[in-house]
Amino acid sequence: MRVAFIGLGNMGSAMARNLIEAGHEVTVHNRSRAKAEALGPGVRLAESPAEAVRDCEAAVTMLADDTAVQEIVWGESGIVRGLPGGSVHLGCSTISTALARRLAAEHAAIGQKYVSAPVFGRPETAVAKQLLVVAAGEGETVKRCSPVFEAIGRQTFVAGKEPWQANAVKLCGNFMIASMIESFGEAYATLRKAEVGPHLFLDVMAALFGSPVYSNYGRLIADQKFEPAGFALRLGFKDTRLAIETARECASPMPIASLLHDRLLEAIALGMGEIDWSGVAKLSAIHAGL
Repeated sequence: MRVAFIGLGNMGSAMARNLIEAGHEVTVHNRSRAKAEALGPGVRLAESPAEAVRDCEAAVTMLADDTAVQEIVWGESGIVRGLPGGSVHLGCSTISTALARRLAAEHAAIGQKYVSAPVFGRPETAVAKQLLVVAAGEGETVKRCSPVFEAIGRQTFVAGKEPWQANAVKLCGNFMIASMIESFGEAYATLRKAEVGPHLFLDVMAALFGSPVYSNYGRLIADQKFEPAGFALRLGFKDTRLAIETARECASPMPIASLLHDRLLEAIALGMGEIDWSGVAKLSAIHAGL
């Protein structure tokens, strides 16, 4: 496929490289040209989002938040100004459900397609092509994007026919991960005061739950290895806030999510916004006097 890729952060760079290696014709745009050039000779560089998407079949965005997506889509040289009619904007960013609905409506109004396809995984997972993709949109349009999903991930789940449904899954999924991180932090603090090593507890939990997510995050917290950040704490705070907003839209209380929101906000207030979001576990140690 002819694919445009916009947003070459820790995740996006790996995803774009995997698309190139899978044989897709990839054009990229990124604010930092050096990151685009680092992808090597198998990629075309564009000066603007509109230029990047001009001849593509699918335009992938992997950006930090709603503000960045809105600028790339509707800015002076945004995607909507160059994306051919019938081509797909494939949104892999973790954004609000409200923005996903707006993207679907405004792309449709000018004859373009939109599919939400946020992904689960850390940068190392993206490098290994092991992301979990959650897609939602018109059935035929989602199917057209399957070569992209196959190039970046190990499994794709279709959440529904409305793009925002995939974003709801992503936000609730990140809430589950954040809840696990907070639980590890609290348990480790108690066990350290009981003079039990956190790595032993991690082995027990890994045997009990049998999930690489538990073992990977549990190890980061046990080792207190929060830098460099695979996923910045400030972004985890943003995602928790968006999960609460989605719950409000659906009239569905999420009291633990509200607790996590304040916990992450406390960490940001203490200057932890740029460390890995697993670093919120440091608060449990601080409050335990460790």
